[in-house]
Amino acid sequence: MIFPENYREWVWLSSGLGMSYDTSAENANPNFDNVFVSPEAYRSFVSSGTWPNGTVFVLEIRSSRGRGSINQAGRYQGDLEDVEAHVKKADGSWAFYGFGAGTKPAHVIPHSANCYSCHEQHGAVDTTFVQFYPTLMKVAREKKTLNEKALLENNK
Repeated sequence: MIFPENYREWVWLSSGLGMSYDTSAENANPNFDNVFVSPEAYRSFVSSGTWPNGTVFVLEIRSSRGRGSINQAGRYQGDLEDVEAHVKKADGSWAFYGFGAGTKPAHVIPHSANCYSCHEQHGAVDTTFVQFYPTLMKVAREKKTLNEKALLENNK
């Protein structure tokens, strides 16, 4: 996959701080993650509640910083650490790509990686974590595309 150079101009869905799927994770210096989706896919989701084939999500992971310049409390985003893509292929299946902190083309991450099974089991809509995108949860509920079972399992 070619690096999506203009992803920062796409639709921003959400940012997280220190998010982890490991219950034992503790991090005094948590990373920020920012999620973007291609504008065409966003418009299609808002209209239908589903992601069209060709949808591309970009997860940007950045370090967090505390004190700096005039900031004396709280956290703000720092250096780019990793960029990953989640792509809905023409056959309706999903693939993950890891770019690292660079912009060179990425190969598909093997389906044996944990990201696939985690997204399949816990994704609120079509293996995507819409539950973390507040503006899209309302759409998924209205369009009745929300995987309520995944949400119930996530709250156990």
